[in-house]
Amino acid sequence: MENTIIQKEELARILLEYLPQISSADLRDSISVNGRLIELKEGETLMEVGSIIRSVPILLEGSIKVLREDDDGNEILLYYLNSGETCAVSLTCCMTNEMSSIRAVTNEPVRMIQIPVKFMEEWMKFPDWRQFVMGTYRARFEELLNTMDSIAFHRMDERLISYLRKMADMGNLRELGISHQDIATDLHTSREVISRLLKSMEKKGMIELGRNRIKLIDLTI
Repeated sequence: MENTIIQKEELARILLEYLPQISSADLRDSISVNGRLIELKEGETLMEVGSIIRSVPILLEGSIKVLREDDDGNEILLYYLNSGETCAVSLTCCMTNEMSSIRAVTNEPVRMIQIPVKFMEEWMKFPDWRQFVMGTYRARFEELLNTMDSIAFHRMDERLISYLRKMADMGNLRELGISHQDIATDLHTSREVISRLLKSMEKKGMIELGRNRIKLIDLTI
C-alpha cells in the first residue's frame, strides 16, 4: 500500500513537470492511480506488428522509433516519439480494437508512463485529454507528410542531412552514436549508399566519422 501511495505521488509530480497541459486535477489523479512508471533500455521492443495493444505509452524521457514493416521484413521509419508525446497509431488501434500495424523500439534509454487502453476512451470526457490526443494526431500527421515529401521530392543526400539534424536536435547533441546500417534502415536505403554519402560529407568538412559515431561539424548545405 505504501509503495502504491509513493508511486501515485511520484506520477503526480512527474505529470506537472512533463505534461503541464494536462491541467485537470481529476485527470491527473486518474493517470497517477492507473498509470505505471517504467524504464526501458536502448533497443527494447515495445510493440510488434500484429500484436494486441494493451497499453499506451506517454513518453517522459528518451525517444522511441516507430517503424512500418513490409511482408519481406523491410522497415521504414515513420516518426520518433519524444518527451511529452504518445503514439497516435497506438491510440487509433486501441480505440478501434485493432492489432498493431507498427513496430516500436526504444532509440535510447526511455522513461515513460504506461496507460491501460481501457482508459483512452473514458478520459475523452476531459477537454485537456481530448486536446492532448488531437495534438498527437496532428503532430504525427505532419511527421508522416514530411516523410512522404522527403521520399518523393528530396535527394538521398538531402534526406540524410535532414535526418542527422533531427537526430541531433532530439538529444541536443553534436555527436551521434549510430551505425551506418541503422541510418540506412531508417531511411529505407542500403548501408553502402549511406556510407558513401557520409564519406563525401566528411571530405567536405561537414562531419567527422568514427566507429558507430558521427561528430557533426557543419550541416549547412
